Amino acid sequence: MKYTTRPRAILLLADGTIFYGKSIGIAGTTFGEVCFNTGMTGYQEIFTDPSYFGQIMVATNPHIGNYGVNDNEVESDRIMISGLVCKNFSFNHSRPDSESNLFDYFEKQNLICISDVDTRALVSYIRDNGAQNAVISTDNTSIEDLKNQLAAVPNMKGLELASKVSVTEPYFFGDEAATYKVAALDLGIKTNILRNLAKRDCYIKVFPYNTPFGELEAFNPNGYFLSNGPGDPEPLVDVQETAKKMIASNKPVFGICLGHQIIGLANGISTYKMFNGHRGINHPVMNVLTGKGEITSQNHGFAVNREELENHKDLEITHFHINDNTVAGMRMKSKDCFSVQYHPEASPGPHDSSYLFDEFIAKLNN
Repeated sequence: MKYTTRPRAILLLADGTIFYGKSIGIAGTTFGEVCFNTGMTGYQEIFTDPSYFGQIMVATNPHIGNYGVNDNEVESDRIMISGLVCKNFSFNHSRPDSESNLFDYFEKQNLICISDVDTRALVSYIRDNGAQNAVISTDNTSIEDLKNQLAAVPNMKGLELASKVSVTEPYFFGDEAATYKVAALDLGIKTNILRNLAKRDCYIKVFPYNTPFGELEAFNPNGYFLSNGPGDPEPLVDVQETAKKMIASNKPVFGICLGHQIIGLANGISTYKMFNGHRGINHPVMNVLTGKGEITSQNHGFAVNREELENHKDLEITHFHINDNTVAGMRMKSKDCFSVQYHPEASPGPHDSSYLFDEFIAKLNN
């Protein structure tokens, strides 16, 4: 590869902890909340997932880049993570249908990556000390200067980020002649969610995050969808009001991830920032309605308050995370409104939960 000798790079955490590594060859400094993903595959889908906007991703898989990139494996139109931390960065790739190597992909979008980091030690540290802001730098900037810059970066708690990743103009996805019409509010929607709806005979109109309910209603949809997305759900007050009107319309409403949290807030249930969050493709969930376990793809740093949900007269828990009992799914008793905290579109991840799209379609039939 063209980079035989690579310059030193550092990862500085907000609490002053430093991890050393090497630049892959793209110089610069980048900031974000450091988090880790335990998935062993699907790195391109992760990098382009809008829910990761504003975050520095630590890959627990020791090899990143070994199968290259492919335009069919993106969840948005660009890389969304702020930076990448990995152990072994593969400049060469071996998969026959790869369209390019990961370095060229990063270089085109100026994504800063630090490799040769002891990621096992780093993930263990984050797990024990919680998610926090961090900076990756290849510029030989002094530690004190980096600390001062990092101190000015806002915390994820209270940070509204949906506006940074949502479209600015509505667009359509799917076959116009499809049986069902779905109005989707884009808080950072993943492309594979749209694919899953379209292959189930849906024609979707995707609206910007701040679209008034009247414009969604004018599409005359059979149902509404609230998408995944980044940041804290609490600042999205107008979106919460839109969700209330979706629910009041008596048409089916389905929410995923951030959309799940918005539905909770619309019903008076608070949300909170988790110590670490869930990010990976092997998270165990219990389906309370069927008594069956599911292996799920998850990516969230906020959650719905379980105690408040259990005491709510019109909401009930449908799924919970087996590892920590956090709320993983809920539904309203009086409306066709349901949501999950994880990602049934599974890109990447297992397909245990794809039935949730079928349940949404069944509600559209009512």
